[in-house]
Amino acid sequence: MTTLLDVQDLRTHFFNEDGITRAVDGVSLSVAEHETLGIVGESGCGKTVTALSILRLLPGQGRIVGGRILFEGQDLLAFSERQMRALRGNRIAMIFQEPMTSLNPVLTIGHQIAESVSIHRGATSSAARMRAEEMLEMVKIPDARRRLDDFPHQLSGGMRQRAMIAMALACDPRILIADEPTTALDVTIQAQVLKLMLELKVKTGAAIILITHDLGIVAETCQRVVVMYAGRKVEEAPVAELFARPAHPYTRGLIASIARGKGRARRLHEIPGMVPSLSQPIAGCAFAERCQFAATRCRLEAPELLEVAGRPGHRAACLRLESVLAS
Repeated sequence: MTTLLDVQDLRTHFFNEDGITRAVDGVSLSVAEHETLGIVGESGCGKTVTALSILRLLPGQGRIVGGRILFEGQDLLAFSERQMRALRGNRIAMIFQEPMTSLNPVLTIGHQIAESVSIHRGATSSAARMRAEEMLEMVKIPDARRRLDDFPHQLSGGMRQRAMIAMALACDPRILIADEPTTALDVTIQAQVLKLMLELKVKTGAAIILITHDLGIVAETCQRVVVMYAGRKVEEAPVAELFARPAHPYTRGLIASIARGKGRARRLHEIPGMVPSLSQPIAGCAFAERCQFAATRCRLEAPELLEVAGRPGHRAACLRLESVLAS
């Protein structure tokens, strides 16, 4: 399949009074046409900052200090701000984590969707409103025509998230970035929203980058997954392969911490220790202080992301990989 997005050695730092926070530290990933890529990891591991870096929507203290972001062969880091504005919401769209804070509270839902269509498609106000109604119907909001004139506070959490999806897909983007799209929703609505996203992916042909800390969601929706830890990519594999045979100690810990089945209660696995501070340079493996397999060299030498022997497409960054796999 054709590669739509190719992020190479991305480094994003935040510069503040306390020093430099290395939020993303040499991350590489790619997304192919029609693919759903999951990015998982604990809060603060750099998932959202990676997405914001792709769209160049970093807050004032954030700066991309290295790497390349190739979209359809063009480096987005060389784009002017005007070129990026034409791209955002058009060729690459994003669903943010909390729709109530992402939607404008003083503008109607219909206006916010139609505005995107008018800006990027040059549509007339009536044509843009028709497109907004069409999108609300597509995301299965009942009585779509009436809902066009509702304000965000008049919709439930699930409805607001559907409206965000409608806005993101209104201009038929090639890539949809979904940042924790179901975090604020209950389990039933969460399942409905995920099902809707996959259905719309088939209809529109968009590729999806799904950012989440929920491995269960990844197992249900993604073809491939990237595991991040402390601003670095530590493992990458097809989803079925990752869950069947995780290679990196951190990924193993994440999977072991998932509650399974309804049988006899058991104590959930926990990963000991704390995530290292990203405001200090990490010389070796970022996970070394929490890893039961760590040796002296793990604290001194940063591991490369290498393919696991006999597992095409499965790569892990671990200096003690043979010991881990043998355990």
